[in-house]
Amino acid sequence: MNITLHVWRQENAAAEGRMVQFEVPGINPDMSFLEMLDVLNERLEQDGKETIAFDHDCREGVCGMCSLVINGVPHGDQPGTTTCQLHMRHFKDGDSIWVEPWRATAFPILRDLMVDRAAFDRIQHAGGYIAVNTGAARDANEQPIAKGLADAAFDAAACIGCGACVAACPNASAMLFVAAKVAQYTYLPQGQPERARRALRMVQQHDAEGFGACSNHRECEAVCPKSISTEVIAILNREYLRSALLTNEGLAEAAERGPG
Repeated sequence: MNITLHVWRQENAAAEGRMVQFEVPGINPDMSFLEMLDVLNERLEQDGKETIAFDHDCREGVCGMCSLVINGVPHGDQPGTTTCQLHMRHFKDGDSIWVEPWRATAFPILRDLMVDRAAFDRIQHAGGYIAVNTGAARDANEQPIAKGLADAAFDAAACIGCGACVAACPNASAMLFVAAKVAQYTYLPQGQPERARRALRMVQQHDAEGFGACSNHRECEAVCPKSISTEVIAILNREYLRSALLTNEGLAEAAERGPG
């Protein structure tokens, strides 16, 4: 199959970007989208031209690195699919495909299709962890957990931190990501020691990074490659209120914000 690619090219964070057109003939429909980009880069390299920079790692749909907006949709229009698992057979011969990086103030473009997602790491460091004792491994069944709670925690923990939720949200909010990380610990006994401050601190860091507020458009849920439900945001809201009521830190913030 033959396709026409319109790819965002940007030399570095300070440079001005632009869309550049590439004709890509002879593509095997069974290739993944990233393999198609590999083919294009090999041809560019053979022609002595600058290759297209894009993120990738596992190529198995579990690392979240393959962050591309394809025809206006993060990871493409196939539900529950990462870019590396999107195959060219979902496109038609002769199609024009537009490829861009994530668009968010908190995800500055590094080069071409690569963005800096270190903001997610800082949100994790703010509260997305549990306190554990070092030493020998504990018995896995030492603390019985109801299957319903274990399943709910597992569903939330499926988040791979790709940032598609941010790229899809009209406010560039990362609330689905934050909520998933909060919810996975809320369900489990291991997450209780930091529970009083976890949501408060992670939301504070979220805001400090420049992400927008959630306005319930639910675009995040629609594009999430792991199909995480916005129900976790309701859990985050509850945990945030709980943190505000149980900690002096939360009460001080509430007083500073004032009524409403």
